Amino acid sequence: MPREIRIILSVGILVFVFELLVLPQFASARKSLQLLSHLNPLLVTLAVLFEIAAIYSYVELTRTVLYPYSPGRFNTLRVNLAGLAISHVVPGGTAPAGALSYRIFNELGVPKETNAFGLATQGSGSAVVLNIIFWFALVISIPLRGFNPAYGFAALAGVFLLAAFFGTILLITRGQRHADNWLRAAARRIPALDPDQISLLLQKVAERITMLIKNRRTLWWAFTWAGLNWLFDATCLWVFIWAFGHAISPIDLLVAYGLANVLAAIPITPAGLGVVEGVLIPTLVGFGVPHSQAILAVIAYRMINFWLPIPIGGVAYASLQWRRGVDPTSAPASEHGSARDA
Repeated sequence: MPREIRIILSVGILVFVFELLVLPQFASARKSLQLLSHLNPLLVTLAVLFEIAAIYSYVELTRTVLYPYSPGRFNTLRVNLAGLAISHVVPGGTAPAGALSYRIFNELGVPKETNAFGLATQGSGSAVVLNIIFWFALVISIPLRGFNPAYGFAALAGVFLLAAFFGTILLITRGQRHADNWLRAAARRIPALDPDQISLLLQKVAERITMLIKNRRTLWWAFTWAGLNWLFDATCLWVFIWAFGHAISPIDLLVAYGLANVLAAIPITPAGLGVVEGVLIPTLVGFGVPHSQAILAVIAYRMINFWLPIPIGGVAYASLQWRRGVDPTSAPASEHGSARDA
């Protein structure tokens, strides 16, 4: 499909979802604008700080999975923000965002196999941590609040995700010979692929996985930063709800937050636009948050979580492009060199 058609379709879907799912929420929110006069600016500031902490945690997660070739924090932050902006404007945007991150990190000196493995681990591992948080909240919430069919759907999706994640790791590390034979056979059917290169890549990925599993400190920090990323982001939403005058149980918040983000992983709209709002608001209302306050809190949260990173990510990408223009010799560093700095 030509690039121009993809862009037109993406923009069309974005506008359709915005008009169908997001604008009605703004229309309902207008009836509750008087609540803005009671908004606590200190709590709003605190919510923004928690979102900044979530972004910082994601930067540290990226640096952890790219160790020992991880670029500096500022460069990693700019790459993450640029990828975030793309994922927020294109349906299924995690793929082009991952491709952009891969290209830039390669230019910053991260070896290809470390780059590919690290970014894949970052995305799938982060999703695994989200599901663990969601299940933990469900285990506590269901005896107190009862069961909702939507919980079962999201939990089942998480089961398949975990099975695929750990099954892939087991296949690559324990069944490398079988995986190698299968990939070689598949590569022979595709003229553009070299079976030997595919086999070498599999071997290097297996070595990276084995190194990560054996290095428990690195593995621990990867899961810690992934968990902090989700928890700080959820806390941002919790503080916004509080800022509009209602305190919700942290467990109820995590159930609503986890449900919305697990369902938003289905690549229908950019970063779950419309899905997150459409799930969060009624779920929060079901947990006792007044409807008007739930709408305003979710809209305020999504302004910080979804919309603001788009222009900021655009600036980050422009600064990265400017860096390439100023320093044309900044080609990818040696595959065996280290780009890590303090």
